[in-house]
Amino acid sequence: MNSLKRREFLKWGIVASSLFAVGGRTPHFTRITGKADTRTKILVLGFDGLDPRLLEMWMEADKLPAFRRLRSQGDFRPLQTSVPPQSPVAWANFITGTDPGGHGIFDFMNRDLETYIPVFSGTATEEAKTTLRFGDLVLPLRGGKVRNLIKGRAFWQILEDHDIPATVFKMPSNYPPVPTKQRTLSGMGTPDIKGYYGLFNYYTDQPFRINEDIGGGRIHQVSVDKNTVEARLPGPTNTFKKDRPESTVDFKVVIDPVNPVAKISYQDQEFILKEKEWSGWKRVRFHLLPTQSVSGICMFYLKEIRPHFKLYVTPINIDPASAALPISTPESYAQELEKKLGPFFTKGLPADTSALDHDVLDEAEFLEQDDMIFREGERMFEHEFNRFDSGLLFYYVSSTDQRQHMFWRLLDQSHPMHDPGLVSTYGRTIENIYVEADRFLDSVLQRIGKDTLLLVMSDHGFNPFRRGFNLNTWLFENGYHKLRNPWRQEDTSLFDNTDWSRTKAYGVGLNGLYINQKGRERQGIVNTGADSENLIREIANKLEQVVDPKTGERAILRAFVAKDVYRGRHLDLAPDIVLGFNYGYRISWGSPLGKFPRQVFEDNTEKWSGDHMSAPEVIPGILFTNRKVRAESPALYDLTATILDVFGIAKPEEMTGRSIF
Repeated sequence: MNSLKRREFLKWGIVASSLFAVGGRTPHFTRITGKADTRTKILVLGFDGLDPRLLEMWMEADKLPAFRRLRSQGDFRPLQTSVPPQSPVAWANFITGTDPGGHGIFDFMNRDLETYIPVFSGTATEEAKTTLRFGDLVLPLRGGKVRNLIKGRAFWQILEDHDIPATVFKMPSNYPPVPTKQRTLSGMGTPDIKGYYGLFNYYTDQPFRINEDIGGGRIHQVSVDKNTVEARLPGPTNTFKKDRPESTVDFKVVIDPVNPVAKISYQDQEFILKEKEWSGWKRVRFHLLPTQSVSGICMFYLKEIRPHFKLYVTPINIDPASAALPISTPESYAQELEKKLGPFFTKGLPADTSALDHDVLDEAEFLEQDDMIFREGERMFEHEFNRFDSGLLFYYVSSTDQRQHMFWRLLDQSHPMHDPGLVSTYGRTIENIYVEADRFLDSVLQRIGKDTLLLVMSDHGFNPFRRGFNLNTWLFENGYHKLRNPWRQEDTSLFDNTDWSRTKAYGVGLNGLYINQKGRERQGIVNTGADSENLIREIANKLEQVVDPKTGERAILRAFVAKDVYRGRHLDLAPDIVLGFNYGYRISWGSPLGKFPRQVFEDNTEKWSGDHMSAPEVIPGILFTNRKVRAESPALYDLTATILDVFGIAKPEEMTGRSIF
């Protein structure tokens, strides 16, 4: 459960119309039937989190000329997002062309039916089933793998059936990549080399603490002795050893006694860094056995030398040249990219939002890191675009999402973390990333041909996260959840104080509520059938009436009953109720981890200040195309059906969507 102590695990976290013409002609899209070559190409640009309201506002202010041009030449619609509008759920809708009932991903988190403890919903890790013990060594002989838990088939697998090539760049919810011969690189959900979703290391001689509830980093207290710092870089757990120790690599920092410069050395590496300088990618190898080692890549940032020593090291990414975990299909694709372009970020969401939230990186340093991520992605896109001659190319951008999460506080004057002192410098951070997206789109529009269908999309929009709702506290106060020792309410974590023999309901994940049902949960007490159904309706109705005493607003706009909103074969995996929050509200930080703070509502005092866990109608995504859209209200899964339709492929029966054209 170490994964529960990191920020990403918790925050987890195209609009008016006319016909596109090239040289005065409507573009011609060759349809195919069966296995055949086609001149048709589909380019999909996925800008995570682009919001239609902000887009329209800045288009009207003439700040997004490329989006305006695409709107006038083609079409623009709000895009229906998923229930709930969490990124792994929404992108799974697009991948499979179904809703969560079809693909089985309902939240960032699910729960273990035996322990009630939250677990990550997207992947499952199986350790070796057969091992050989030899003294202190444990040698795996058979089994051991990571599985992607998404159900159904990805659209590029269906394209492969019809000999249509596809390249899918960092698709969220595609870790590990689903089996295919298509070129794919895994995206959101890809861990660092330790199996975490982003664990930075920070070395300092200054007293420093971080909030374990939101996690995401490790602080190492070091001393400067004769201008030298000696420290260790933690690596993956050594599963070859019986006591499973953490592997480490020693490194040394020698500080220039006069100048703001230091030399860092470890293994066969030695390099100089100036204060406020990033190292670029450095390879590090963790030795597990004399014949076994794991390679990772990271960047060092020398934040300060004097008066205090401060060294930040990014989460150690999986090395694409020698991947310890599956990150691409075929396996050689990541190696090919690394050989052509050099090392690159492989962690699912590379920008270190936790480091910013903990003041390990300041706003300028975070943006410098995210700029590196954006430019690196552009170089990879150029490489793929230059050889894109048929089929489909999907390209994903995370920066549009991550910057809105972290800088909405400066866009929203009523946010508890609004800082007028930062507005003059960083108040346009969100606007600027929309402008960057527009610049990128402009470069694409200038180069695509008449036989290329362009889809520009986002998975959801955005809104402020001002107030947090403690779901489990509300359930406790309303008699649906019982604690063994109520006086220990605030000390409770991971439901360790819950009396399951008297508990009827509990909250897990960022939007989910479950009934403690007999025959399903290990200690379930609520009968199936009418008893369970009546309880679900009762709680859903009450949740929609909850009013925040501070604002007088309803916190939960809609409490969705799963059986009413999902279809498909995997409803048994769904929460019984899915919370659709009102504008400005989100689940609290503690509630998803089985905590019970005193107050039902709390101010959000983190820099993570924008979010997207509202009712889906509050935060639709965007869809731009270079063709006229006929669908009045297109949804994410409609784009999947559209891709197949343009290539002349009949959609599978289980697909929910319909072609937007």
